[in-house]
Amino acid sequence: MLTVRVRQRLGDGAAHLVIGGLQRPEAVAAALPARGVAAVHHGRLDAVTRAEELLAAVTSAERTTLAPPLRRALAAFAAPPPDLDTPAGVLPTSARPLIMGVLNVTPDSFSDGGRYARTDVAVRAGHTLAAAGADLVDVGGESTRPGADPVPVEVEVERVVPVVTALAAAGVRTSVDTSKAAVARAAVEAGAVLVNDVSAGAFDPELLPCVAELGVPYVLMHLRGTPRSMQRDPRYLDVVAEVFDHLAIRLAELEAAGIARERVLVDPGLGFGKTTAHNLALVGATRELTSLGRPVLIGASRKSFLGAVTGVDDPGDRLEASLAVAALAVAGGARLLRVHDVAETRRAVALAHAVATARPTPGG
Repeated sequence: MLTVRVRQRLGDGAAHLVIGGLQRPEAVAAALPARGVAAVHHGRLDAVTRAEELLAAVTSAERTTLAPPLRRALAAFAAPPPDLDTPAGVLPTSARPLIMGVLNVTPDSFSDGGRYARTDVAVRAGHTLAAAGADLVDVGGESTRPGADPVPVEVEVERVVPVVTALAAAGVRTSVDTSKAAVARAAVEAGAVLVNDVSAGAFDPELLPCVAELGVPYVLMHLRGTPRSMQRDPRYLDVVAEVFDHLAIRLAELEAAGIARERVLVDPGLGFGKTTAHNLALVGATRELTSLGRPVLIGASRKSFLGAVTGVDDPGDRLEASLAVAALAVAGGARLLRVHDVAETRRAVALAHAVATARPTPGG
C-alpha cells in the first residue's frame, strides 16, 4: 500500500515528502528534477518535489496510482482536521485541541493505581475532571502499563460500566479505554461516546466489527507487542516512518472493516513499545502525523520517558514535563491530549494553540 507523509510544505508549490510502498523508489528518485533531496531510505522515497513532478516521475518509473493519497496528504497537512461526530454531540477538533482526562478504575495503573477502584470515588473523580475542563473522561478498567497482565472481560466490565453509567447520566461525556469488544459494547450502551483502543484491533478479533456496528469514534493507536512484552528492547529502523505507515495501513483496513475514516483518531502510542529516544522522535514528528488526515491524539502524561529525561522518578511529580510535551504536541497540530492534570494542561495548550495559530496584523 502507498503511504504519503508530508514533512514540510515549501514555497513554489514544493513539499518535503516521504513515500512508502513504491515498487521502484530508486527509479522514481532518479526521474525527479534535482531539488536537493531525492533519496531512498529503508525502501521509502524521501524527496523535495512538487506534486506534478512526483506524479510524472512515478508514472515514468512504475504503474502506480499515487495521485489520491498524495493529494489527500497535502490537503490534510495544510488544514485543521475535521470535527468528530459522537452520540453526545460534536467534538470540535477543527477549532481547538481537546482534553481527555484519564480515569483509571484499576488497582495497578502506573500513576494512580487503586486510587479510583471504588465506583463512588471514581464517579466523583470523573466529575472533578469534567469540572476542570475535560472534554472527555476516559474510563479504563485494565492497566496497560509495561508488564501488565490481562484482565478477564467480566472484571473489566464490572469496573467500567457503573462509572460510565453514572457519569453519562450526569451529562459527562465519557470514552472507554479498552481492547475488548464486550467491554466496548457494554460501555457504549451505558453512555460512552468513543472507544480508545491501544491494540489497533489486534487483541480481540471482534472489536473492530463491534465498533463498526456501534458507530462511535475510534482511537487507532500504534503498539508493538503487548503491554506485558512491549518494553523488552523495542527496535525500529526509522520509528517515525514505521509508526506512520502502520497507522496509514490500519486506517485503510478499518475502512474495509466498516469503520469510516471520518470516525477515526490516530495515536502514535508513546510509551507503547518505544524507548525514550523513540518517544521523543515521535513527539517531534507530530506535525508529520497530521498528513494522515485524522485528528492526532498524544498521550504522554506522567510517562516514564519524561522521568528519564528530567530525572523525576515519581510519576505524580512529572507535571512540568507533561505540560511541555502537551504544548509541543499542540504546536505540532495535535488535537486531543490524554492527560491526568486537566486544568493545568488546558491552560498550557490554550496558550500553545494561540501561538501556533496567531497571524500577524498587517502593519502591526
